[in-house]
Amino acid sequence: MRLKVFLSVIVVVLGLAAGFYFFRPHTFHGTVIQSPERSFDFTLTGAQGDVSPSDFRGKIVLLYFGYTFCPDICPGTLGNVAQALRDMGAKADEVQLIMVSLDPERDTPEKLAEYMKHFHPSFIGVTGSKEQLDEVASLYGIFYQKTEGSSATGYLIDHTATLLVLDREGFLKMVFPFGVTAKEIADDLKYMLRQ
Repeated sequence: MRLKVFLSVIVVVLGLAAGFYFFRPHTFHGTVIQSPERSFDFTLTGAQGDVSPSDFRGKIVLLYFGYTFCPDICPGTLGNVAQALRDMGAKADEVQLIMVSLDPERDTPEKLAEYMKHFHPSFIGVTGSKEQLDEVASLYGIFYQKTEGSSATGYLIDHTATLLVLDREGFLKMVFPFGVTAKEIADDLKYMLRQ
């Protein structure tokens, strides 16, 4: 009799532990945003023509603001996103990364396309006039400014290094800080795709 009670208690405890593990709330690695309105839609130029975030409704859109001459932050972030998409397998087809170049003097649409394909074949790079970029950056809370570089670089651009996540309907839902890992990106995106 005692053995039956003991086994019953063990089964109940294991069941509760399994339920807690499988049904616990998701812990996000980025900062969750509850924007009441769709995010600002814009149109900038890519190698294949005009590109807008709204072109990808139905997919999760990752917006990143950077530039091709960036020595470390941009390649690190783009590399982590590329690895996250590879880790996601077929689900990666439901995610689109768009990098907005903050360096219109050096980054032509063609140069952006060449740069982006080094990371992932689906990545898109876009650019526009300084006025267009100023507007888009300010509406997404992105700071950037040209700074003096070395004789080899000419100039560099200091910029906000966050990764913005728009849901399938175009609402800003999450902001990943700089340094988020590929595993953390994949974990959050897979969860969002199940919603």
